[in-house]
Amino acid sequence: MHWLWVFLVGLVVGVIAKLLTPGRDPGGFIVTGLIGIAGSLLATWVGVHVLHMYAPGQSAGWIASVIGAVVLLLAYHMVFKNKSS
Repeated sequence: MHWLWVFLVGLVVGVIAKLLTPGRDPGGFIVTGLIGIAGSLLATWVGVHVLHMYAPGQSAGWIASVIGAVVLLLAYHMVFKNKSS
């Protein structure tokens, strides 16, 4: 059940990040969930190890997770720019 919950939260975070990020984004349902999960992991890592906002073992909140997912989407756009632009 834990992994199902992680994926559902990641899916919501990924959808919010896609709505906030302009441009075409990768994939569909599964990729959106994976981007949300990766954004949450990125936000947790930065919060614990870089900014020292969270204690070890504590995870990032919704807002930080969305910010992490938006950062990943912006990085995706920078790496895979549309050739016609």
